[in-house]
Amino acid sequence: MAYQFSYRSVEEFHTLGYTVFRQILPPSLIADLRRVTDAARVIARERAGPQAQRLQPVGAFDLDTAAFQDYADLPELIDAIARVLSPRHRHGNRDLFGVLFEPAEQPWCTAWHRDWRDNIPGLDIDMWERSMADGELFNQVNCALYEDNCTWVVPGSHLRHDTPDEKALFPQGAIPSPKLDGLTYEERERAGLDYSRSMPGAVRLCLDAGDFALYRNTLWHIGNYSPHLKRATLHDYGHTPVYGVWTRNAREKARERRGAG
Repeated sequence: MAYQFSYRSVEEFHTLGYTVFRQILPPSLIADLRRVTDAARVIARERAGPQAQRLQPVGAFDLDTAAFQDYADLPELIDAIARVLSPRHRHGNRDLFGVLFEPAEQPWCTAWHRDWRDNIPGLDIDMWERSMADGELFNQVNCALYEDNCTWVVPGSHLRHDTPDEKALFPQGAIPSPKLDGLTYEERERAGLDYSRSMPGAVRLCLDAGDFALYRNTLWHIGNYSPHLKRATLHDYGHTPVYGVWTRNAREKARERRGAG
């Protein structure tokens, strides 16, 4: 069945902080993207070892870009993004987006985080907080080529600051990842799952092949991965020129603040 846009996606995105365009990629495009991301997985592991889980940006590597261009030009996606965000927002820039993979050897889990605030040392937090609600910024994508249940989110957290229960999880300010060293495969798998569930209100974002999740990266979110669950997910952006300028300014200011420290 061909994808049909629903205005429910607009409501979901603004209230929950995410929405999913279900089965928006046609099967033929999924097949083409699987072939090129298989090659990308090999490159990622050759460069960074068996636990490598990302290759980004795809345009920097020797890959057949035809399928990526077809993804960028897909009319249904262009239309859906324009309806939820605006016609200014674009996806599929090969100089920006990457591919996320499963680790080859051991389960692994990120820390719970809000992008920028929690993973850019020296970031001007006041600047980030002032920008949290700006619709030109912070729009991110996970587009699954295989079933992908790796991502967890806290719905609605993009609309607010941290709650007392959330702050209690990281009283020192730094958000610790789960401790996985020295554990067996199954113990690491369980530890990642327990850690993912530890955040109040957390839900799993379940994607099937061809699903396109659009979300605010100011939302509390996390990735929890296991080698036995094959993954190739396009990690993309709803990008605008305004976001490009904000990104450059924020990174430059963060570098200056780190240098001053």
